[in-house]
Amino acid sequence: MEPAREPRGGRAGFQKQRENFRGTSDIRRRLALFNLLIPDHAADAFSPPRLSEPGPADLLLERLLGGLSRWDAEHFLFIAERGYLYEHNCAFFPLYPLSLRAGAEAALWPLRRLLRLRSRLLLSAALLNSLFAVLAAAALYKLGCAVLRCRRAAFLAAALFCVSPANVFLAAAYSESMFCCLAFGAMWRLERGQRWRGALLFSLATGARANGVVNAGFLLYSCAKRLALQLQLRSGSLLLWRQLLSTASSAIACAGICLPFVVFQYYAYMMFCVPGLERAVPEPLLQLALHKGYQLAGAHGAHPPWCSQRFPAVYPYIQDVYWNVGFLRYFELRQIPNFLLALPVTLLSSWAAWTYLSANPRRCLTLGLERRNGEENKASAGFCGPAVFVYVVHATALLLFGFFCMHVQVLTRFLGSSSPILYWFSAHLLQEHEPVLWSEGTDGQPASPGGERPGSRGDGAAANPVLRLLSHWSLLTPLSKCVLGFFLSYWLLGLLLHCNFLPWT
Repeated sequence: MEPAREPRGGRAGFQKQRENFRGTSDIRRRLALFNLLIPDHAADAFSPPRLSEPGPADLLLERLLGGLSRWDAEHFLFIAERGYLYEHNCAFFPLYPLSLRAGAEAALWPLRRLLRLRSRLLLSAALLNSLFAVLAAAALYKLGCAVLRCRRAAFLAAALFCVSPANVFLAAAYSESMFCCLAFGAMWRLERGQRWRGALLFSLATGARANGVVNAGFLLYSCAKRLALQLQLRSGSLLLWRQLLSTASSAIACAGICLPFVVFQYYAYMMFCVPGLERAVPEPLLQLALHKGYQLAGAHGAHPPWCSQRFPAVYPYIQDVYWNVGFLRYFELRQIPNFLLALPVTLLSSWAAWTYLSANPRRCLTLGLERRNGEENKASAGFCGPAVFVYVVHATALLLFGFFCMHVQVLTRFLGSSSPILYWFSAHLLQEHEPVLWSEGTDGQPASPGGERPGSRGDGAAANPVLRLLSHWSLLTPLSKCVLGFFLSYWLLGLLLHCNFLPWT
């Protein structure tokens, strides 16, 4: 499949697109405002003691960016500063904390006399996440052009990403923005046929989040599709052997994607299960471990139970023991509010899977491996095109696992930072039902069967389609109001609640 051409306009067109993505940085100003106006909730969350006295600059930075360090962000900042001292810290993978530490020690080195290390880590998180969020939006646009073959839909999806319901987690000191950037970039590279570059980015994504191992399925599917095509064309033995070699290389690439997960489990085993690796622990952190019952790395006494398992892996143990994550464990009456919180993203993702299945029943039954004459020319563009199949399967698998096995309220950020389907399907619904979007395009091209409407005017990417929809709010259909209302309300509520230590997704 040939990737879509870049929009016309050269550097000027790119500058206009970048201006539309600039909204991802505005969230920091609003987060600082809400953090100042609303008092923090006294949450029972991980909150290690500060071991150094803050200076005036530290206090000012905490007032401005303290909302970025709530909930799990405390784990990432603590790991970046102290390493994996406590056992439950190992639920958070190392690439993001290492990046924070590198940014604080290298890029922010001139501020070391003004700010203590934790403050520089917090500032590093704000700067890096701004960069990752913009790069993720750009990667999503490129990926949409290649898969949807409709630049207008790709641009609208990227604009929706900039007001993602999970946007507060893309801004806070979480690994979501880094994972988004790496995963979307890897998917785009794979669509361009750059398998090894895609595998490298997928491997880095696994170093940021555990669910990165699922992305190995993209490489496996790409390999299976090529092999099925060769068999259907009945190619000669030489080409078949070449395909078998390609299959072997894909298996190696998949192993490389899973390697960071395995290496990190081995590191945790060496830290918590092997005697003799004692560490000097400051007294306040030791007292916190005694008070909360945290397992310390290199501590004397009995080893954690997971050390004696046949395949000692700390990650599933932490999810099980510390957070009670498991199949149907969250299905309790008292969790109904959390299920309601996850209802919009659950409905949208389920609807996306049903829409694709209804439009392509044969392709879904044959797993997209059957080659049919004229497939590339018929219905090849838009959300229901053949290239979208593997992304729908990926999103559906994440949805089912998250709904039945995880704390269901995290589904919004889990899907919003792992799959492009949420944004592609929302863009598909808006394009299909809103005449406001039919009058203007974003690529200056004539209307095409890929979803572009007749009469589109080529004024480039300067007109943000989301702003255009909001400016015509009274004319929108109820469906469009629901989709945009979900994105914007979760965007705003996330800022209000999360930065003040109130429960959110």
